Parts: sequence; C-alpha cells; structure tokens
Amino acid sequence: MRSPVFSSSRVGPVGILLFFLLAAVPPAVCAAEQEPVLRLTDHLSIGMTTQRLVSSHTSYEFGNPFSPSQAPLSRLEFPLDSWWAGAELRAVFPRVSFGVEVLTNLSRETEGHMQDSDWDDENDPYRKTLFSESRCRLEPSYLFRADMDLRTSDWLGLPVWLDLRPIAGFRRQEFNLTTHDGTQWDLTGGKPPLSLPGDGIGFEQMYSHYFLGLRAGLDLGKPVPLKSLTALLQLDWAYVEGRNQDRHLLREGERYTYEETHGHAWHGSIGLRADLTEHLTLAAEADFLTISTEGTHRLVNSPFGIDFTSSNGVRVWSGQNRLSLLLQYRF
Repeated sequence: MRSPVFSSSRVGPVGILLFFLLAAVPPAVCAAEQEPVLRLTDHLSIGMTTQRLVSSHTSYEFGNPFSPSQAPLSRLEFPLDSWWAGAELRAVFPRVSFGVEVLTNLSRETEGHMQDSDWDDENDPYRKTLFSESRCRLEPSYLFRADMDLRTSDWLGLPVWLDLRPIAGFRRQEFNLTTHDGTQWDLTGGKPPLSLPGDGIGFEQMYSHYFLGLRAGLDLGKPVPLKSLTALLQLDWAYVEGRNQDRHLLREGERYTYEETHGHAWHGSIGLRADLTEHLTLAAEADFLTISTEGTHRLVNSPFGIDFTSSNGVRVWSGQNRLSLLLQYRF
C-alpha cells in the first residue's frame, strides 16, 4: 500500500523547523574574527538501538452505514508486542541538534492474539454476536523519526544543570501484519466454535505524526564512577494522519477495506544517559504513545460490484509502550 502525499496543514511544524534553522546560524563576523572551519564529523554521533514494545496494539472499528446504524459494527484489535532494532544518526551543534532514527522489526510473531468482534444482529444491534482470536505474524515493518531541537536554557537564564529544548519533528510508523490459525465463536449460541486455519487477514496500518514538544536533560553529576549521568525527559503532541488496508482472505471475492483518518497523538518518555567514555554513551528510556484518529471507511469487493464509503463510527487508535536501549558513539 502506498502512503498518501500530505501537502496541507503544515505551516505550524514547518515554521518551527525554519525558526530552529535560522537560530542555529551564527552571526556574521569579519574575516579576522572568524574561527577555523569545523569538520562535520566533529559534531556527529551514530547509535545502535534495541527496542521492545509491550502492552501495545493498533486497532480500528466502524459502524453500520445502513439502518439500524449500530456503531460499532465491527472492531479489530491487532497486538504489537515485539522486538525492534535500528540505528540513529545525530548531529549536535552548540545551539541546535538534528537526528534521524530508523528501525525494523526483529520479531516475526507478535505476542498476544488479534481479536475480531462483530455486532451484526439488526434486531438487537448492541449485542455482540461474533468473536474470534487469531495468532498474528509481523511482516517487515518500519519506524522512522526525524527531529531537531534548540538549546534555550541560556536564553531563559536557567541553571546550568538543566538543558531545556523545544523540539519539532516527524514520525512515520508502518505496521504490516497477517493473522493466522484462529478460532471464531458464535456468541448467540447458534453454532459451535469454528476453526480458521491458515492466513485470515492481511493488514497494513500507517501513521504519520507531525509533532511539537519539549525535551529536557537534567545533569545528575557523577553519583557513580561515570564521566556524567543525565536524566532525560520529553513530552510532545502530534497531528496524526492514518491510513490502513485490510484484506479478509477468507471472505468470498476480493474484499478490501480502507480507513483514511486524522487526529492527534501524545508522546512522553523518561530515561537515563550515562557517558561511559569521552566518545561512548549508553542510554535507556521508557516511553508511551497514544494515538486517536477518526475518518472514513471504504469497502471494496470488485467481483460483487461493491464499493462504498461511510464515516459512521469510524475510529482508528493505538497505544504503544516502549522500552529502549541505545549505545551511541560520538566522533
């Protein structure tokens, strides 16, 4: 599935990014006062990171576009608990820093089960009628983040042990999952449990985050035999655009559904960074991310001539809790 091109409602984050860039440019000085040109590698660091998602999911639901218009009509909840790994490249200057991080999944199977619930009794629309659980395979998936921050503590007259930085950036999350080997229960008691062998649903969910927030570092001194120890804090808010594709492989025809949604996300993190040597740093963090979006649901089944779009009860959301370890080398 191709991601959409987003070209609107970007004035806020783009404006902040431009402000950071301008703030990072030093004032002009005469040739006699110019300092020697600094090498870019003097400001670069590269890191390897391992991350673990725990108690995490991405979910969506939609309502009945026809009478009696119950909402939800169907809800699908996909587990995300898994291992990830990747790399971070960061450039740090006296006033501003820039970073890029890319990760992919190590796990090929998520922990937990995908859950699928339906409320399809038109005579009793608020009664759950069907429920299924399936194992969930994590196909190649990706996480991307680019950000920049601006040192402001000296401008604000803050104590030297507190480094407070506005931050702006972009996150992209692409989760590709396939459910398999499930069981379905008829909650009305009309049918015995039904085995669902093999692959059941192919699902792709993408989130694009445009975020603004604050990042802080608190110098804890040297309570242990380290060059330094720093507490790390971050809180940010994001405008989010979401898009997913769901193919029910066990349904007749070629049944696809698509959600196009937008909303917001809150993200926060806390951690510690230890400078082990002049060039080597180890950081451990725990963070949380909550996403809430609403939009439209489209159902397409070409062999049956079905293609319609509805906005009744369409909701896509995610909760992600992450533990990470980063080993960083500064040039």
